Amino acid sequence: MRNTLADVVDAALRVLDAHGLEFCSMRRVAAALEVQPSALYHHVPNKQTLLALMADEIVRHVSGGDAAMLCRSLRLAMLMIRDGADVVATASAFRLGVSDVEARLAEMVGADGARTLLLYTFGHAQATQTQMQAHAIGALPGSERGDPAGELTKGFDRGIAIILAGVGAV
Repeated sequence: MRNTLADVVDAALRVLDAHGLEFCSMRRVAAALEVQPSALYHHVPNKQTLLALMADEIVRHVSGGDAAMLCRSLRLAMLMIRDGADVVATASAFRLGVSDVEARLAEMVGADGARTLLLYTFGHAQATQTQMQAHAIGALPGSERGDPAGELTKGFDRGIAIILAGVGAV
């Protein structure tokens, strides 16, 4: 059975979730599909393109009626997969993907406000994922009690409110 581009992206996301971005290689994705690495290049020219497709898939269902809801949805989508925030932020930094989310935010708060909200959302999601991973392995003091994601979400919401208040004042 021949794999499709969707199969390749799905396998890459499974590898990402299982091993993290550092170990998400074309070789591992090929192994997950039980094909030779060269077979992947029929679908994507390089790993950067695959990362952009992965980022687009991560954010595919992001929605929201206002800027705060859209940012919350984006953050949640990135947190659903290990190192998802790193993939999405990298694709955005290199202008390889996620432009639809930025365009929707820009319609709501202007281009500068959209970029500020995106950078904040990416950074907060990356920090949340790092803390959650450290918490899961007991590397943080107090890791045995509580859920750090709840407190981090409250902090994220406060930050979004502060940014939106500033955007409204400009």
